[in-house]
Amino acid sequence: MQDEIICPHCKKPFSLPEVFAHEIQEKALNKERKEHAQEMDEMKRKLEATEKNELLLRKEKIRQKTAAEIMESQRLKDKEKDKVIDDLKKSLEEAQRKATQGSQQLQGEVQELDLEEILRREFPGDTIESIGKGVAGADIRHIVRSPRGRDCGHILWESKRTKAWSDKWIADLKQNYRNDKADIPAIISEALPDEIKNGIGNKDGVWVALPKLLLPLAMLLRKPLLDTAKERVRNQDMKNKAESLYTYVTSHEFVQQVEAMMEAYNEMLVQISKERVAYEKMWKQREMQVNRLLSGVSGIYGSMQGIAGPALPTIKSLELNAPVDQQQQSLDTS
Repeated sequence: MQDEIICPHCKKPFSLPEVFAHEIQEKALNKERKEHAQEMDEMKRKLEATEKNELLLRKEKIRQKTAAEIMESQRLKDKEKDKVIDDLKKSLEEAQRKATQGSQQLQGEVQELDLEEILRREFPGDTIESIGKGVAGADIRHIVRSPRGRDCGHILWESKRTKAWSDKWIADLKQNYRNDKADIPAIISEALPDEIKNGIGNKDGVWVALPKLLLPLAMLLRKPLLDTAKERVRNQDMKNKAESLYTYVTSHEFVQQVEAMMEAYNEMLVQISKERVAYEKMWKQREMQVNRLLSGVSGIYGSMQGIAGPALPTIKSLELNAPVDQQQQSLDTS
């Protein structure tokens, strides 16, 4: 056939239309392969991006979960540590209390001695007396003294160191402070009545406070005693001064002093009267001399005016209508 061509390689005949068709098919197949390869590359890229995002999300979730687990674990550890510390504190406090307190009686004695020491140290001018065990009354008698050592009043202190409060302490201390003739009763106790919330207060006329508030309470109670004593002394001084003044103004010495002052006053009046008469006489003499001088000057000027006539300058102060003060001034300048 004329359309057939022998392949130089395989020596097989083939027609030209078949060659063109095969070439077209090859090109189409190559294009399809290329597009498929591009699609595969794009899908691979998207897959890699998706896998990367998913990996990041997984890592973030794992990190958050791990952080939450660590925080929870740390919180539990902190709670465990706090509990251990609290238990150790309680054990230590209990051990210290058992080691230092001993019996309840010894506890009270230790606190009482401590209160005495604090009061003596902070108020060295006051008198701090231990009433003593077995003696009816409170524990400490506190005599407040002024800077001059004057007795200003008494505070009766009761020391308690028990775990529970008893209202009987109030009644007992009030009876003791009446018997002692004290001014103010006070209880220092680790246990307080329910109505006292801030560590210090007054219950039925008795002051109550925690041991750590001893000094603030003592300062609070001392002040009115000192102020009252100071006012009492001031009133007594005023009374004494009033009595002394009355005694003085009714004494013979006061009368003599007043009479001496009146005599001096009368002498001064007489002296002033004499001086007034003398000065008036002197002023009268000077006035007459001035009048004579003025008369002489006027005469001389008149004589000269009669001789010289209009040529003599006019002296206004010597004219008929001149004021008296000008005449006086003319005499002074002449």
